[in-house]
Formats: sequence, structure tokens, C-alpha cells
Amino acid sequence: MKRTPVITVIGSSNIDLVVKTSHYPSPGETVFGKQFFMCPGGKGANQAVVASRLGAKVNFISCIGNDFFGDVIIKNLKKENIKTESIIRDPGSPSGIALIIIDKKGENSIVVNPGANYKLGKKDIEKHKKLIFSSDILLLQLEIPIDTVEYAVKLAKKKNIPVILNPAPAKKIPDSLLKNIDILTPNKIELEKLTGENLNSINSIKKASYKLLHKGIKTVIVTLGERGVFLVTKTLSEIVPSKKVKAVDTTGAGDAFNGALAFAIAEGKDLTQAVYFANIVAALTVTKIGAQSSPGKEEVEKFLKNP
Repeated sequence: MKRTPVITVIGSSNIDLVVKTSHYPSPGETVFGKQFFMCPGGKGANQAVVASRLGAKVNFISCIGNDFFGDVIIKNLKKENIKTESIIRDPGSPSGIALIIIDKKGENSIVVNPGANYKLGKKDIEKHKKLIFSSDILLLQLEIPIDTVEYAVKLAKKKNIPVILNPAPAKKIPDSLLKNIDILTPNKIELEKLTGENLNSINSIKKASYKLLHKGIKTVIVTLGERGVFLVTKTLSEIVPSKKVKAVDTTGAGDAFNGALAFAIAEGKDLTQAVYFANIVAALTVTKIGAQSSPGKEEVEKFLKNP
């Protein structure tokens, strides 16, 4: 019987306010929405939910407001079998929200107000460091303060806990943080931001990835949407193709990929196998509406048997 992987996720929790419409409004234009819904989101929460649905024991460290949206977030995490003892509630800040527009092609445009997410501090990480030390892998993103991310990564390194950093949303990251990352998972825009390279070909993506490897990162995994995933280490360079599906909503694709990647690696898969598995989970996610529409383990296993 396989041991249950233990994953600690540190990151954001939001409520997503989503409108589907025919097209994005131009400046000064009003368009009518065709559908509205509210659902839990935030990169940290999304990735935690994915890992939990796939079968991992998930520790989640996050900060939310002491408000209605915060209550909704807590209720949802409990429903997803994620422990909420390490969720901090800040009475002076609202819970984070994301305003999302989805067009008829399934593409999205997002505005995020981080709220309490930016109150997650080093002291909160220190308080819950035993969760990190008990993990098979630590997964983080950049919707919380960068110094909080760096502090958590340094704690993980003390115990040789592997670290995956999803560098989203795109921003500059100090070399002092990058050198301690085991796996970095940028998309093309994030890779450009990190390296300053103009990425117009696979060769340019490879060059930019090696630039990051030289900073001390062990593995760079570049997500390229329909083109697949570019996987680079000091001894490996390959494209792992994506699965072709009809996209309904691409909002949670990157988060689904990262949560599934963390699960697959914690479960013992090698890098290529883990990326292939994560591609499938991301593909199944975009066939449904909502940032937390990722599949459970049974749905993924069924797809693997009949791809």
C-alpha cells in the first residue's frame, strides 16, 4: 500500500467573482455578462485543492479576512479535506478577491485585490514551521509577500525539503531566493520577466531556462499552454506535449498543473512522468468552469486508461 504524500502549500486564498461574456470590454465600453458565479480561488488555495483531490495530505498556510468571504473560504477548505488550523484570520484586512472575465474562447482576464494575503508574514511561517518539516514537498507562489516566501524556503532547506516555486504572478525574484529553489515552474511571460530574454522560439526558451539553472535552480519547467511543457535540468532538455481538449475556462490551468506536479513528485514519479501527469490534470481542469474545477484521482485514472 502506497504511503500518502504530504504536501505543504503556502500561498493565497481568494474569492473569485467571475463573469462570462462574448468579449473583453474596450476602454469606455459596457458589455453584458452571460453568466455570473462566485467561487473560491487564489493560487495557493487552488493548488492545495488539486493536491488534496488527487490523494495527498495537504497542509495549507494562508491569511484571510475575518469576514463573510473568509467564512466561505474556510468552509470550502474543510469540504476539500484540507486542515484549516494554519489559516490565519486578520481582523483588519478583507479577504482577497479576484475579478475574472471569461470570453467566448475560454480565455480569461483577471484583476486581483490581495487583501489579507499580503498580511501573511514570517512570524506566521515560523509558528507553523513543523508542518513544513513534516512534508515531502513545499509548494509556493507569489501572491503573498516575497520575503515571506523566502523565509519559508530557507526553513525548508534546513531540513532538505524539496521546494517548488510557481513564480506567478510575474515579477522579479531575488537571486538569494532563486538559488534555494529545486523546481521553478514559470509560464512564458513569467520566464521573460525573470530573465529579461525575448522568448520567440524554443531555443530562446532553452537559453532563458539555462540562465536560471546557473543561478542554482535544479529544474526549470516552462508551461507553454497548447504547445506543452519544456522541461530543463543540467542533464535533460525535452518537450512534454500537452493533451488536446476543448477549453471552457483556462483560469485554473497553471494552478492545476502545479498542484498535480507536487503530488506526482511527492508520490515518487520521475520528472518526465510527473510533468506528463500534471499536463493531464491541467487539461481536464480547463474543460470545466472555475479555478477549482480540477479532477479527482478517479477521473484522472480513468483518463489515463482511455486517453
